[in-house]
Amino acid sequence: MPALELVHTRPDAPARPPVGGMSDDDAAAAARAVLGLFAQWGVTDADACVLLGGIGSRSWARWKKGEPPRLGRDLRARMSNLLGIHKALRIVFREPERGYAWIGRPNEAFGGRSALDVMKGGELTDLMRVRAYLDAERGGW
Repeated sequence: MPALELVHTRPDAPARPPVGGMSDDDAAAAARAVLGLFAQWGVTDADACVLLGGIGSRSWARWKKGEPPRLGRDLRARMSNLLGIHKALRIVFREPERGYAWIGRPNEAFGGRSALDVMKGGELTDLMRVRAYLDAERGGW
């Protein structure tokens, strides 16, 4: 998979139509939220690159510095699922710290693997599997 290309846009540039149901402003906000989420989950830089669909380490380093990435459909879907996982954890666990810790703990539902280990499979469906499990646990979809 090619590395994520970072593109800087001019403030006067015309707005692009939403990609994957997410406007550019929403995608930029999601990108910032994912940075914070990965910090809470204790995700390494290498694992972040895998969870985000195989982006390059240099692209990830620029993302962490606040340079707005160009977010295609796959990356937007990944961020949406990651934030959906976060939301479900906030509903399932009253204390946020328990939800953050749950990500890295072994779970019988995943054959003794942690949710993070499942997600590190690198496929969008791996993220979707964890999200679906949590959505079912919280009683909604």
